[in-house]
Amino acid sequence: MIRRLASRTVYENRGCACARTTSSGRTARGAFSASLKPDFALIIPKDDGGLWLVEQFRYPVGQRLWEFPQGSWEDDSSVEPGELARAELEEETGLRAGALRHLGHLYEAYGYSTQGFDVWLATDLTLGEVRRTAEEQDMRTRRVADDEWVAMVRAGAVKDAPSLAAYGLLLLEH
Repeated sequence: MIRRLASRTVYENRGCACARTTSSGRTARGAFSASLKPDFALIIPKDDGGLWLVEQFRYPVGQRLWEFPQGSWEDDSSVEPGELARAELEEETGLRAGALRHLGHLYEAYGYSTQGFDVWLATDLTLGEVRRTAEEQDMRTRRVADDEWVAMVRAGAVKDAPSLAAYGLLLLEH
């Protein structure tokens, strides 16, 4: 059995902390590092025959990429997950969901991060005003037909692992 012997934060900022953990056990021994990040909401906005996506520049990989709307409120972890999903959807796309259904909870990269995410299906959509943060001002929103989404995934135009995993949960619903 693996036991955590000690853990200490070695770096921390507004949205992330890094911890160094020492473990002992029959199968693992040594020190591990982990990124400690708050959970986020990922929303699949779906209407008859289509999905809504956002595209933004992702600094760690230096590319503009398409994904489902997603985000967290680093400063307020007390927000209910469904409320966070509705707020992120409206903030990034201007869409309001008449119906919101929880599809599941996944971890983004549990080999090195504590961050997980709740996947929500948003339907009965109405378009309103976007409320993007200053960091999101270059974000684009686009509706794609279901077959176009599949073509984008097959062509490698969608590289966001949480979006692809979330879509897998959606497929399991049907």
